[in-house]
Amino acid sequence: MNKSPILIGHLACFGAYCIFGFNIICCKNISNAGVLSPMDLFCLRATGATILFWLLSLFMPKEKMDMKDLPKVFVASMLGLFLTQISFLKAVTMTTSIDLSIANTCTPILTMVVAAIFLKEPITGKKVGGILVSLAGVLILVFNSVGLGGGASQTKPMGIVLTIVNALTFALYLGIFRPLISKYNVVTFMKWMFLFSMLMALPFNAKHLVQVPFGQMEGKVLWQVAFVVVFATFVAYFLIPVGQKRLRPTVVSMYNYVQPTIATIISIAIGLDHLTWKKVTAMVLVFLGVWIVNQSRAAAPMQNK
Repeated sequence: MNKSPILIGHLACFGAYCIFGFNIICCKNISNAGVLSPMDLFCLRATGATILFWLLSLFMPKEKMDMKDLPKVFVASMLGLFLTQISFLKAVTMTTSIDLSIANTCTPILTMVVAAIFLKEPITGKKVGGILVSLAGVLILVFNSVGLGGGASQTKPMGIVLTIVNALTFALYLGIFRPLISKYNVVTFMKWMFLFSMLMALPFNAKHLVQVPFGQMEGKVLWQVAFVVVFATFVAYFLIPVGQKRLRPTVVSMYNYVQPTIATIISIAIGLDHLTWKKVTAMVLVFLGVWIVNQSRAAAPMQNK
């Protein structure tokens, strides 16, 4: 079997979730600045990514979206972008860093269940074992880290609910729409995904967005907003479908555990946290779990039909 597509899928997912690791810190800092609301930031992300993907499509081979697939893409957009991002951005303002990280660990578990229901992907012992190994690593990391960025001083129950909504909607997106994603070029699929999300968000928030005092924002916050729009949205959401085309949904979702690992590494690098043998052990467990899940027979890439 040619391993190149599988390797490309893993590199794409690893790259995307490394970016998401930075995104956690940036979104918390933007939230703490108190200038942009969660809906403001989502509108900027959706609008920026829509413009970038449609511009990129001008330089790509022409590909038309089948009209009968547009309703499916709309639902995928609501699950994979609109509800996922809105719930995350709002949850950031209502949960502490530790509680947010812990609640996010349910994404691979939910994805495994969704994929079993909709794609008939079997739940194997290796898959369950790999998830538990990575989960243990993430929990060790979370409880032994002190610098995962800002956030609420106290977690509200609604913050946990929103975090679960975030995990569930993204799990549904990963578990249901792989066949549809495999049908189209990544740019074609994502330009329609973001267009639908932008059209859903702007009517409710455009008036407020134009009143945001961007000129009064600190330079570092503006740079973080730019990073979130360009890298954590456009680049990361380009990479995820590349992984989805080549890897099973559960394998893709396992890279969710890379996010707190990267956030911890960043915190150590900038002096907000320090390296210990517990953190090293935790990081090894995270990646060992991803490897175990990938060894499952159900983790082999499906053939396009």
